Formats: sequence, structure tokens, C-alpha cells
Amino acid sequence: MDTQTQTETNATAGVTSTEDGPIVSLTEKAAEKVKEIQAAENIEEGLGLRLRVVGGGCSGFAYDLYFDQVLDGDQTFDSHGVKLVCDIMSLQYLAGTTVDYVEGLQGAGFKFNNPNVKSTCGCGSSFSV
Repeated sequence: MDTQTQTETNATAGVTSTEDGPIVSLTEKAAEKVKEIQAAENIEEGLGLRLRVVGGGCSGFAYDLYFDQVLDGDQTFDSHGVKLVCDIMSLQYLAGTTVDYVEGLQGAGFKFNNPNVKSTCGCGSSFSV
């Protein structure tokens, strides 16, 4: 079974990782920034960082990232000590994604490195699969 098929099987079976690691993850730099934000904003320790795909943007889908409680049907992952939460519908678009934190001339923010993306819009805020 190839890795893509294994990832899809695991996502639908409620398994939170593949042989290569978690289905979604953070880079070490992104995890440090999430922990920094969590501490600065006094976010409850029990909440996880929700990674979500929503309809919208000029390419069809956009990412959403916020602290939230784990709900029934959610998948959870641990990445560098940060609890990630993802609903099953979003997970099918996020399988294999790594979230990084980047700083540059255009500003700073979280960047989704998603292998499922076929195209993005000009501004980079939305994508299609």
C-alpha cells in the first residue's frame, strides 16, 4: 500500500499517524510560536490548535487556525508538544500537511505546506485540490 493510500485509510479509520509520522504536523518553529501565543493570551491548557479547511477565497478553499476544544469525531495529533485538532472533513484535505511559521518582508505568519494543493490564488490565501 503506498503512503497516500495508507494516509487516507488511517484518516478514515481514526488513526492519528502514518508510518512516517502524524498526518498533520507543525515545524519546531511553528510549535514554539503556538506555545508563545498560548501563553501570551492565557489560552486554557486543555484546548488544542484546530486546523480546518473552509470554503472560500478565490481558489475555493481557505485554511482556518484557532484554539478550540476537541469535539466528537475530531482527530488529535501531538506535534512538538502542541495538541493539534482536526475534523474528519478537513483532514481529507490536510493529510500530509506541515504548518510552518515564517517571517519575512511581507510580514510573519503560519504557512501551510500542503502536498494536496493543486493551485493557489495570487495572494496565497486560498487553494484548490
